[in-house]
Amino acid sequence: MEKTQDAKIVDLAIRLLFLGLFLYSALVMVAPLASVVIWATILCVALYPAFDWLQSKLGGRKKLATTILVLLGLVLTLGPVATAVSGAAELGAEFAEQADKGELKVPPAPEGLKELPLVGDKISDVWGMFERNLDGALTKYGAQILEITKSLFGKVLGIGIGLLGLALSVLIMGALFSPGPNMVQGLQRFANRVFAPRGGEFVTLAGATIRNVTKGVIGVAAIQAVCVWILLALFGISSAATLAFICLILSIIQIGPGLVLIPVIIYAWSSMSGGTALIFTILAVPVMIMDSFLRPVFISKGLETPMLVILIGVLGGMMAYGLIGVFMGPVLFAVFYELFKVWIDTSPEAEGTAEGAAK
Repeated sequence: MEKTQDAKIVDLAIRLLFLGLFLYSALVMVAPLASVVIWATILCVALYPAFDWLQSKLGGRKKLATTILVLLGLVLTLGPVATAVSGAAELGAEFAEQADKGELKVPPAPEGLKELPLVGDKISDVWGMFERNLDGALTKYGAQILEITKSLFGKVLGIGIGLLGLALSVLIMGALFSPGPNMVQGLQRFANRVFAPRGGEFVTLAGATIRNVTKGVIGVAAIQAVCVWILLALFGISSAATLAFICLILSIIQIGPGLVLIPVIIYAWSSMSGGTALIFTILAVPVMIMDSFLRPVFISKGLETPMLVILIGVLGGMMAYGLIGVFMGPVLFAVFYELFKVWIDTSPEAEGTAEGAAK
């Protein structure tokens, strides 16, 4: 009898061991795609109203609507990568050609560069050294330039890989549109089992939060980037489109366009007339801070969750999980807030108070 019992225990242990190895192997294979799948889910939830509207306009042709949205998403994600690669290739070819001909020269420093407070003289001297003796300047500052180049290349490469991953998420998003309603119903049933009886409400709250955060983060960032591009183009700033795209990325990751606009303002005061630079500064400052008052309006519209809860979720999620946390954070924090409210409302003290009031 004891031997039979021991054999059952050993058999169960072996089964659990193989089950554990199977689950571990599955998690190892799925883990690299976790962020891609999460992004695909976020994009599907955020863009489903657009998909629903588009397929209704196309006579209910869901596949055609899906194809249009996927192609548009691929253009928006792969377009910047292709443009950057093409621009870098052209710049590298031009640089190599000038170096072979011995025509590689640094242009003169902008007028008024020396007048910049604190750093103007130092920057002007270094610039002049590169202009007069490029080889000697490269020998002196080569190590620092190499380190800065490596750092910038690493950042740009990271952004490029992120955009490629987002392109893959766009493809997965297209596969989620059609079964989306059935998946939501299944998720609501599962949530009702876990958080009965309000689990379905939490799923609806999560979807609404994702859509509002998308409008408040990506929508406001897009508006801000367009304003930056218009402003820079009006004042003849070169590479206005590239700088606007950088502002778009900085706004999405909650840094803001100040890292781009502040140096441009300094450049404006060193290269433009005083009146023109003043007008540029007056217009640039509101563009720089417009997200501060637009984002709360976009995020909180239609939500009963307090704005402070959403903002804490956005900032805390970004600090904990990066860009994807901008969307995950407010969803998790909003659901936690609602669960906390339910717990407070159904606490023994609250029930006792309610019974006393009834008597």
